[in-house]
Amino acid sequence: MMHMDRMMSDAQTQIIDALVRCPLVPVMALSDLDWIAQLAVDLREAGVTVAEVVLRTPEAIDVMKIMKASAPELIVGMGTVRTEDDMQKSLEAGAEFLVTPATSPKLLSALMDAPVPVFPGAATPSEAMHLYDLGYEYQKFFPAEALGGVKTLKAWGAPLPNVTFMATGGISAAKAPEYLALPNVIAIGGSYIVEKKTKTVNLS
Repeated sequence: MMHMDRMMSDAQTQIIDALVRCPLVPVMALSDLDWIAQLAVDLREAGVTVAEVVLRTPEAIDVMKIMKASAPELIVGMGTVRTEDDMQKSLEAGAEFLVTPATSPKLLSALMDAPVPVFPGAATPSEAMHLYDLGYEYQKFFPAEALGGVKTLKAWGAPLPNVTFMATGGISAAKAPEYLALPNVIAIGGSYIVEKKTKTVNLS
């Protein structure tokens, strides 16, 4: 997501508004295609507005396509984007936003031309400042819990007042409210939201 004026400003506004309405973003590594259509409907009925499929299963691209077809109003993006090829495949499949676990110079070069909002991953203040200088006001903080979680983000707030994070990585339902109480956190990504064993959605 970029703070500079770009063609995708309408898409930025749409996704930020959606995250404000529901700041809980399911992060999903799924392979059971028979379940995906119903899952997309269940997510929307539960109030989820934004969902992230991750490129950690061979079926990820198909999962995203099915979710979009089954619940068109659900904003579905692709996460764990690590290469330009990942980016292109995700965009061709209809990804409405992209999330990276981290960034490299080569990946950043490709992302700058992405026609959809991007949440690039930052794990240090230097990375966050560099990404902001490139125009990314909204970033992914990953892996959140391993990096100090709420305590770290609170410490970053004053020196990095213009950067807002979607925190992801090891966050439980119990800790979600602590993250969302921080002014520099717009949303949290959680794998707990979609329970694969019971095929249920948990926003509590």
